Amino acid sequence: MKILNDLFTKYLRPRNRILTNPGGNKRYIHLQRPVMVQSKILVDSLQINFDKLGNGPHPVLCMPGALGFIESDFGPILNKFDTQKFTIITWDPPGYGKSRPPNRDFSGGAKFFYRDANWANNLMQALGYKKYSILGWSDGSNTAMVMGFKYPDAIKKLVLWGGNSFITQEDVNLYKKVENIDNWSAGMKAPMIKMYGEEYFRQSWSAWTKLFVDIFETERGDLCKEGIKQILKPTLILHGMKDAMVPFEHAKYIHNNIKDSRLHVMPEGKHNLHIKFADEFIPIVQKFLEE
Repeated sequence: MKILNDLFTKYLRPRNRILTNPGGNKRYIHLQRPVMVQSKILVDSLQINFDKLGNGPHPVLCMPGALGFIESDFGPILNKFDTQKFTIITWDPPGYGKSRPPNRDFSGGAKFFYRDANWANNLMQALGYKKYSILGWSDGSNTAMVMGFKYPDAIKKLVLWGGNSFITQEDVNLYKKVENIDNWSAGMKAPMIKMYGEEYFRQSWSAWTKLFVDIFETERGDLCKEGIKQILKPTLILHGMKDAMVPFEHAKYIHNNIKDSRLHVMPEGKHNLHIKFADEFIPIVQKFLEE
């Protein structure tokens, strides 16, 4: 399914560089990458799994998407960041990845994102980062927007892609198409089943889709539609015009309702544009963060 093709990507393997000496003989040298330090920390009585990469002066928190975790959603691109300028923190939200137990709580309607916003900010404060920027993808973008108006004193800048501040009937139709994982290819299911086991993955993915349908039916689809109008921090919104999960109207609405925002469109980009077009994505994001 085209929609599902946008959801998951394989991890990148370490690359070798080919050097040729004056005699024409080739030799392969493994490129040393910055080391990611993975740890757990107690936040609000929850053990939160996170990665830290780099020691730059600008802290950046990376927020994964639905059921996403560090390796699946940001692992392939982390080593592309300038770790002399940025300290990259990536987390597994409670109930996702290695931040288990407990299992994920999908109750509460739109407050689902407010809970994550609270945990994410408390994580950064516990790590000693009083002010930081956020890179939010998909569900992580939704949580990042909530953080933008809930914790303005802690936020430097926001980078958002693949998110939405409200839900439409069209969105609900898209979610229902991907709810049953039996319709997914084996390759698409494999990374999630490897992390979660099939039963937990099946139950959690179904609960996620039902959460969004419930918000549409009982809360008029409002995730943070009005709240984002309070965001005053510089915000970069990216959108892939071939995103099969999130229509362009969402990026336009976010751009039109966050005062200090700019919109960058990637004509060939899909939902996972940061993975597929990392060599375009990273320079744009880093330039924005450095301004």
